Parts: sequence; C-alpha cells; structure tokens
Amino acid sequence: MIAVRDAGPPGAWIGAGFVRDAVWDRLHDRAPAPPAGDVDVLWHAPGEGAARDADAQAALGAACPGVDWSVKNQARMHARNGDAPYRDVADAMRHWPETATAVAVRIDSAGMVEVAAPYGLDDLFALLVRPTARFAVEKRAIFDARVTGKAWLARYPQLRIVAA
Repeated sequence: MIAVRDAGPPGAWIGAGFVRDAVWDRLHDRAPAPPAGDVDVLWHAPGEGAARDADAQAALGAACPGVDWSVKNQARMHARNGDAPYRDVADAMRHWPETATAVAVRIDSAGMVEVAAPYGLDDLFALLVRPTARFAVEKRAIFDARVTGKAWLARYPQLRIVAA
C-alpha cells in the first residue's frame, strides 16, 4: 500500500479482489500470499485520460516489480459500464457486482490506514457473496458468471452465496 501512496496517482486506493482475498484468506486460516490476480488501483480525477493510468501503472511496476498492477481512473469507468458519472471512488464501487468486493484501502500521509466500503464490511467479514442491487436483477448473469468463473466456493469453502 505504501507503493501506491508513493508511486501511484494522487489519492489512490487498492481495492477489489486484493483486499477481499486477503480478508477471506485470513478468515480461512491461510498464510498471507501474493495476489492471485491483478492489484486494482483506483483513483478519481475528472479530465485525466487513460495515458495517466498507464503512467501510474508503469511507475508502480518500477516500484514493485512482479505485481500485476491495474490502474483505473474511476472518473472514466462509468462510460464503460453504462452508468451516470461517478462522484468519487466510493461511488464507483457502489456499481461493482458484489458487496464484499466493494472495499478499498489506502495509507494516508500520516501512515494511517483508511477504508472505503460503501456497503460496509459486514458481508466481507461474514464470508457472504451478495450481489449489489443492479447485479441482483438486471446484471444477474454477470454476477453468476463471476461466482462460477472465479471458483470462490472451491477456494473459500466457508463462503455463502446470497441470492439477493
């Protein structure tokens, strides 16, 4: 997280699977492990284009080689997802498929950990995989495909899938 604070874009967060999997690994009594996939770095800066994401991704790669960084300015992601513009990182996470994935963390300049969790942390720590509102109905196929494709139940047998 310090690399993201120091080499990432301004105000950046680490979120999604990196945070979720770290918590689920701990709740399944597993030792800390390297990330299973990419590490999502989230930030929000209207007017900043994809080139700035690429520059930040390269800087993070230089600071922490071997990590698959994925830097995305959430101010642009609404267009890809067919949503109204997102106000900030937390608002963008409200449009993610699962409540337990909609969590991000960062270290501030004083070294304190900040948490952004627009749906709270209860589902994450209760090992519940619950779709957010749009993914419970109109985007349900995407939610179901994620549950199957990511093989969460095989990796984390204590998880419970909540229909809606």
